[in-house]
Amino acid sequence: MAHKAVSLDILADEHGRSPAAFPQLTEAQIDRIRPLGITRAIKRGEILFDQGDVGVHFFVFLSGAMEIVQPNGAREKPITYHDARGEFTGEVSMITGRRCLVRGRITQDGEVIELTPDSLQKLIQTDAELSEILMRAFIMRRVELIRHGLGDVVLLGSRHSAGTLRLREFLGRNGHPYTYVDLDTDQSAQEILDRFHVTIDEVPVVICRGSAVLRNPTPAQVADCLGFNQTIDALQVRDVVVVGAGPSGLAAAVYAASEGLDVMVIESNAPGGQAGSSSKIENYLGFPTGISGQELAGRAYTQATKFGADIFISRAVTRLTCDRKPYVLELEDGRKISARSVIIATGAQYNKLKLPNLALFEGNGVYYGATYIESQFCEGDEVVVVGGGNSAGQAAVYLAQTARKVHILVRSDGLSDTMSRYLIRRIEENPAIELHSFTEVTALDGDEQLERVTWRNKKTGEVETHNIRHLFLMTGATPRTDWLKDCVVMDEKGFIKTGRDLSPEELQAAKWPLANRPPHLLETSLPGVFAVGDARCGNVKRVASAVGEGSISVHLVHRVLQEQ
Repeated sequence: MAHKAVSLDILADEHGRSPAAFPQLTEAQIDRIRPLGITRAIKRGEILFDQGDVGVHFFVFLSGAMEIVQPNGAREKPITYHDARGEFTGEVSMITGRRCLVRGRITQDGEVIELTPDSLQKLIQTDAELSEILMRAFIMRRVELIRHGLGDVVLLGSRHSAGTLRLREFLGRNGHPYTYVDLDTDQSAQEILDRFHVTIDEVPVVICRGSAVLRNPTPAQVADCLGFNQTIDALQVRDVVVVGAGPSGLAAAVYAASEGLDVMVIESNAPGGQAGSSSKIENYLGFPTGISGQELAGRAYTQATKFGADIFISRAVTRLTCDRKPYVLELEDGRKISARSVIIATGAQYNKLKLPNLALFEGNGVYYGATYIESQFCEGDEVVVVGGGNSAGQAAVYLAQTARKVHILVRSDGLSDTMSRYLIRRIEENPAIELHSFTEVTALDGDEQLERVTWRNKKTGEVETHNIRHLFLMTGATPRTDWLKDCVVMDEKGFIKTGRDLSPEELQAAKWPLANRPPHLLETSLPGVFAVGDARCGNVKRVASAVGEGSISVHLVHRVLQEQ
């Protein structure tokens, strides 16, 4: 059959398709799946699922064949096929409940076992062997869709547009495949602009499923267009709501959902938090070769949804109604979420330099994360990294792979007090990295794009100006806790106090209502409300400790729920 040719199978390489991404189930495995679904006939030309569908069913082939294609207007792009007994359909969207990215059409009559999304989730949660096979295949297929830009969205943008960078990072960190058209270099760009009646001043432009056109949209508008939150019920009272999907929030979601709690995670942007922008984390237990923050967050996100957690993307919580139970979290779009307990995992954000024109260059030369996208912007150029912590060290080492030279600026006399030793050694041994102690940025210059950076040595008073177009800021962090004022006790910097850090006087002023016990280890001055990760007073700024706090908090949530 023509569609079987490897040249038409985009998800294959010269060696053919990966057995891990496209395995064939054994007869014994098929027999374990059969009772959970129905066995039915399929006919040539039948479309089992289409791009944009929600609640797509899962199919195991007993006979017959199917082609998987990407709709592209009146045309279709072949992606792969299923034509052997024991092959199955699906990728990560089967687990997350998001819209289907592709079209599946039967090319040869046959027979399949069909499972509903609920039955598939039950299978994955109860059959360890099949769970491993299916989850690995789903994840690997999604990785390949991302690698080849095969999704339901086209992003038209420019590397000189801060909005373009914002949307590329949003889609990338949410693990959503997309086709990127660079208006500065792509010869077909004008044709696309004309087809959708878009002008250059409306860039960036997002085209969803070949029809909906969003001009310079916000991440929330893109999330709505792509149906990120379409299957989430915002009306039911949850056992626990986790605010923030960084490492601590995702860990809490995984443990809560796997232990049978009804859990929702609310994330204002994308999974990962500050760690999500880390190019490589090499001191996290179990990953001797390191793992990127984005990859770690993506795995944790999929793991949480596998166990049934709902994750609300691109929605910020603006207020916690803390004078009654169940607690109510108010979102920026007016929706209200009720919860019997709350875990605050909103993390922290890097402090900004006090420079009058900083905002002009944010996304146009000034960045707060060093991912693959930013590293491509810097290829062959000089860059500046400001900060002495692990995030700054990871960024410097990563950027040195593509940049001509990396300047690290720190206000102290060195790195030893704030950075892991393995990173310090990497920096010291890399001739492309230069450390500037006692140094701070004093001025930024350029038109719309950063062109020059000026810094001053506080010890010598020497001032230098360099023609540098890329500045990475990874300085001290401020907690994201403004929305909790008048609800929980915080320290003078806005970090949330928990457990033994709360003095008797603070608990009395906060009107702690429980006479039979003080707050639990990670519990705030509000019973049943916990704080974990970088938002918590006294936190240890390491991914491992954040994950640990998230998991511990769920143990304490169980105790609180038993009291209600």
